[in-house]
Amino acid sequence: MADEQTVTARSQQMRQRMQRHIADRLQLATARHQGKTDAQARKAIEAAQEKFQLEAILEKGAKAGAIAIASHIAKGIHPDLPVKCVTNLAVDFAVLTPLQELGSHALPSNQSLWDATGNGALVSAAYELYLLLDCRFEGRTFANWLAGGDEDTVNAFSIGVSNDDWPSLDLLQDKCAQPATSTRSKQLYWLCDPENPNDNQAYLALVPLYPASLVHQVYLQIHADRFGEINKAARVARRERKAHDGVFHDYPGLAVQKMGGTKPQNISQLNSERGGVNYLLGSLPPVWQASPARLPAHVDSVFDKLFIARPEVRKTVRSLRQFLAPELEPNLETRQRREAYLDTLLDELVSLSGQLQQAMPAGWTRASADEDKRFQKLARAEQLWLDPLRAELPDEGDFAREWLWMDWPAEIGRRFANWLNGQLKGLLPVGDAEAREWKKVLLTDEDGFAQQLSERRKQLDAPRYIAVREGATQ
Repeated sequence: MADEQTVTARSQQMRQRMQRHIADRLQLATARHQGKTDAQARKAIEAAQEKFQLEAILEKGAKAGAIAIASHIAKGIHPDLPVKCVTNLAVDFAVLTPLQELGSHALPSNQSLWDATGNGALVSAAYELYLLLDCRFEGRTFANWLAGGDEDTVNAFSIGVSNDDWPSLDLLQDKCAQPATSTRSKQLYWLCDPENPNDNQAYLALVPLYPASLVHQVYLQIHADRFGEINKAARVARRERKAHDGVFHDYPGLAVQKMGGTKPQNISQLNSERGGVNYLLGSLPPVWQASPARLPAHVDSVFDKLFIARPEVRKTVRSLRQFLAPELEPNLETRQRREAYLDTLLDELVSLSGQLQQAMPAGWTRASADEDKRFQKLARAEQLWLDPLRAELPDEGDFAREWLWMDWPAEIGRRFANWLNGQLKGLLPVGDAEAREWKKVLLTDEDGFAQQLSERRKQLDAPRYIAVREGATQ
């Protein structure tokens, strides 16, 4: 035990540094109880004042037994792993390989960020001693000065403390002498010698550890963003659609993992400070979205280039041409296969129109002075087909009347028939008769074009009759 009368000025400065650290810890522990006068708050403040005394920290911390100070702990993987039987790692973050991904390498090495894990006893006392030993003085930690046998540091720690209460550096040493794991730990056996897969010695056991230091820093950031006053004000402004000078932080898909149950201190000290709460960032697969619909810009018809550009249409046309290339018997099988190809083309045509109707706003085919003129060349019948909700817009009475007259579907059928005739030219004696057949098939497609049109007619209160010939009336 050193005498305060005989210690050097440097030892006194070290002692003052320790006292400032203890005062900061006390203030942090009592901050949430300040201003409260209830019995529970008073009791908590008294307990903190008793705990955060330098002599008490040295005494209780020195008696801590099976405690490991580490950055990566085993108990985060399984709660029933004695620290003397499994490996816990205390890594220097500065020597870790820098990566683009977030990891422990991003943590500052000049701060006390390690965790204290044990068998559920005196973890808090050991953690406070660790924080004290990790305080810096003249650029080095007290633990470094003690390990080097610095006399001033030894005297600073021994003032008023018996030899039995010395802050033994064993607290910072590995409690498990050799790398070890347990059957309760998660393990992955990696084959190092592919030539001998039946040999147990050909495998390397990979044992994951819980990144306690990183997890705690992530928790502090997310917790402040979720419940801090600054982000709370930004959240209110966002909800009320008001201007706000600041940044709003949000974590979609955030999950909470509770560790340790009702006794989170059985996992580690930092886990206890979080109440067992561990935030898990959303890692769901992306939601599939269809690629944006190609638009009929600067063309007279979607049948010019847009329709044949669809992969399934190209594939079907190519298969249909190959099927029709040889001379075929006019039997049932031939007719069924031809109808199957035709059904695929009709489905693609309905899909094309549906994509454009859903992706584009009502009135996208208009070409007024203040609107997009890319689609002004599009044939009127196709405007009526692909932009039906334009009929509901103001100043679109003529468009609405044309749509309700319901003779434009026959023009769409004719255009589809002419397009298909062009694709099959040279393989069949296609002409007016075939074109009429293609058009009829389209207009009477009850599961495709006709159904889609029927739904639009109900929406726009239009006639149910579809003219198969231009100029036909109800």
